[in-house]
Order: sequence, then C-alpha cells, then structure tokens
Amino acid sequence: MEGLNLTQTLRFLPGVIIGLTVHEFSHAWVSHLCGDPTSRDQGRITLNPLKHIDPLGFIMLLAVGFGWAKPVQFNEQNLRNPKTDVLKIAVAGPLSNAIMAMAGSVIFALLYNTGSISQYTLAGQIFLYGIFINWGLLVFNLIPIPPLDGSHLLLSFFRKYPSFHEALYKYGTMVLLALIVGSVLFDIALLPIWPVMNFLGRGFLSMLGVYI
Repeated sequence: MEGLNLTQTLRFLPGVIIGLTVHEFSHAWVSHLCGDPTSRDQGRITLNPLKHIDPLGFIMLLAVGFGWAKPVQFNEQNLRNPKTDVLKIAVAGPLSNAIMAMAGSVIFALLYNTGSISQYTLAGQIFLYGIFINWGLLVFNLIPIPPLDGSHLLLSFFRKYPSFHEALYKYGTMVLLALIVGSVLFDIALLPIWPVMNFLGRGFLSMLGVYI
C-alpha cells in the first residue's frame, strides 16, 4: 500500500480532519449525555480539530492510509447505565461517520445530477475523498479489536471473565498494530477496510444515480 502524494494529500486532508473530528466529538458528546463529565472537563465536546487530532496517528493516516485520533476518555462509574451507555458511546463515533458519508453522498448526487460538480473537478474529488474516508472510518472502527469501537461489544461479552477481558484489552492494541504493519509492509489486506469501504461508498452513490 503506497502513501499519498502531495496532490492526493491536499484532496484527502479535509475529509480526514472533518471525519476524525466529528467521530471523536460524537463520542465525547454522548458520554456527556450519559452522565460522565470527563470529556467536557477535558475540552473534547468541541468541533475544534486541534482538540481531537493525534499528531502521530494523523501522520500515519496520511502516509499509509491507517491512523487514529486522540481517544475520548470516560469514567464508567459516572455513567447512569454503564452496561448500555458504554455501547452507546462506542457506537456514536462510527454512526456519526456513516451519517456524514450518507449526507455527503446525497449532496454530491444533487450537485452531480445538476452538472454543478463531477468526479474530475477539484471540488468533486475533495467531496468524494470525504465520503469514502467517512465510510472507511466507519468500517475501521467497527473492527472488534481493542481499542477500536467495535471491541466494546466483545469486551462486554467477556466482562464476566476478568482475566480474559484484561488480556483482550491488554494485547488488542498489539494485535491491531501488527495487522496494520503487516498490511502496509506486505501489501496484503489483513484488515478488510478498502473493499468494504468501496462497496459502501460506490453502492450508496449508485443508489443515488451516481456511478464512478
């Protein structure tokens, strides 16, 4: 998997910043609604990208297509209904990316069908990158490996087995990093992000009459 060149980066950048910012804002906002003030106290209930972007994760995302933002912290003891609220907080981020991708697709389709934009114009390419990036963030974060959002369902299931639960959380990050590094070094899709992202992105656009 090759990194992005400068031209691609300039088209890719707005979608990355917006997608990551909305994703983390959604986690923070829902955790606040569920009764935990941690995200509010840390200044995470904001759409200011500087509060959410992790420098290393951002560079990795631009360089190799995989990356991360600063995770939103929350205290389960402050949640009104910890078992269900943890899942709500986890789902909030990926769900926000799905909403962003679908809304962006609808807007792009409206502009595309009136001849105001196309996949060949700079504005159209930035729009499309943003749409596919949000689909990608949805797919990536739903992978059930800690510390990704999709892991919370898995961790909740094994909460009754403390030692196994702890091992999953402890070694999950190492497994995830190994899969990312392996995908990059050997150019093998160890994580099924790209095909699913393309399927969702092109599929939803085609439902709106846009074929790219």
